[in-house]
Amino acid sequence: MITQWLHQLGDAIEAALPTILAGRSEIVEKPDGSLVTAGDLYVESLVVDAMARDLPDAVLLSEERILPEQRLDDAFFVIVDPIDGTENFAAGLKEWGTGVSVWDRGTHLGSMLLMPELHERLVTGDSIPKLQSRITGLSSTIDETVRAALEGGGEYRIIGCAVYNLYNVVRGAYTRFLNPRGAYVWDLLPGIMLAAEHGCDIEINGEAFDGGYLDPARRHRVDIRHRYDLHPG
Repeated sequence: MITQWLHQLGDAIEAALPTILAGRSEIVEKPDGSLVTAGDLYVESLVVDAMARDLPDAVLLSEERILPEQRLDDAFFVIVDPIDGTENFAAGLKEWGTGVSVWDRGTHLGSMLLMPELHERLVTGDSIPKLQSRITGLSSTIDETVRAALEGGGEYRIIGCAVYNLYNVVRGAYTRFLNPRGAYVWDLLPGIMLAAEHGCDIEINGEAFDGGYLDPARRHRVDIRHRYDLHPG
């Protein structure tokens, strides 16, 4: 039921793409210096409408509606990043996306990574192609860990969108995704749960991910490696 709802939500967001794109130039800088656009708010309104219609008991947790006083294992949550990669979106780049993860009192029910302008989508239960890569995706915040990786040689990409990065490591287009600075659950959980479903090795804050609780009020460092020997393709 939840996977069907996620696909329906993805269809609604893709159908609304012209309206979403029309909002990319209406930009507000938030107190922390990050951006929010009319497109972000419109995507969130589509999620709110879908929840009101189909999941009236669920609580929305998103970048624009932070509820740090609530634990993710004490309620029915829809966790959403309406537009991840807002800098890309506002600049006219296509590498942005929507992440959605549905949880009921600590139990994961389903997740989606959606990139409407790239016509890419992955939902819990979907099959994925078998890809092979030497590329490591890096977060756009440069710290000593990222700098050391770059100086060490190899193939790296810095795209500035967690949905894009997580989608690519899940399907094997990246061999690894590394975010040493950390991000919040709305940035990460949809991709983390899909990575777990598809057999990736996942470290959260330096420890192996056990599928359990992540604090929504703090950033979480991630290191995800694609397991080509477990690839279902």
